[in-house]
Amino acid sequence: MINQLQVHQFACLSDNYGYLIHDPVHKVTAAIDTPDADAYFAELDKMGWRLTHIFNTHHHADHAGGNLALKEMTGCEITGAANDAHRIPGIDVRVADGDFFMFGDHRIDVLETPGHTTGHIVFYASEQNMAFVGDTLFAMGCGRLFEGSAEMMWNSLSKLLNWPDETQIYCAHEYTMANAKFALSVDANNADLQNRMQDVIKLRNDNIPTVPTNMGIERRTNPFLRALDADFAEGLGLAGQPAVEVFAEARRRKDNF
Repeated sequence: MINQLQVHQFACLSDNYGYLIHDPVHKVTAAIDTPDADAYFAELDKMGWRLTHIFNTHHHADHAGGNLALKEMTGCEITGAANDAHRIPGIDVRVADGDFFMFGDHRIDVLETPGHTTGHIVFYASEQNMAFVGDTLFAMGCGRLFEGSAEMMWNSLSKLLNWPDETQIYCAHEYTMANAKFALSVDANNADLQNRMQDVIKLRNDNIPTVPTNMGIERRTNPFLRALDADFAEGLGLAGQPAVEVFAEARRRKDNF
């Protein structure tokens, strides 16, 4: 019998998603970021799981703010970016681009994805077709460039574009409705996007999460992944321009939307 990695998703803070991943054979459980320690304690109790690890995508308080409280109560091991270790509370294990580690029976690959912050990383479990992307990629969106450049973020997103369409994308926030409205403002003739907007409206009206998404859907409807598409570039008035310039213009427009 295949040992499947179990994912438990829950809402916390105002618009964050918390994630617990669990290997039932080895009985290890990791928190993907720690927006709210109390919420994690409650969900761990509900699932009957013991926290053994924290995997941090980046240092922002709504991603690492619960690290120390969770570590103090559970003795869990905290993994984060080596080049941002000074900003990850309680870090034990430092990882960098191209590293991988085993979580129970499951290989987890690390990709550095600077842009939102200079020390952002994502965790990719290719055999399970799932990725935990923090604030690098959202449903129809990407993270605001607080510390990095457009070139940094485009290079980071280009790494994710190598993933198969079926890869499940676990984003850190429920930003989908706002992202969809912006996407339609710059890609109005995209039939896939029009259809997706209707799906999003129905889900949110029923208070159902729009996350996870997958890479196939994002390729077709996320404006920040469509910088290589000639029609999209032309729609921004940037026909024939390098993809990074198309991305940068889309990001600029979103910042002012």
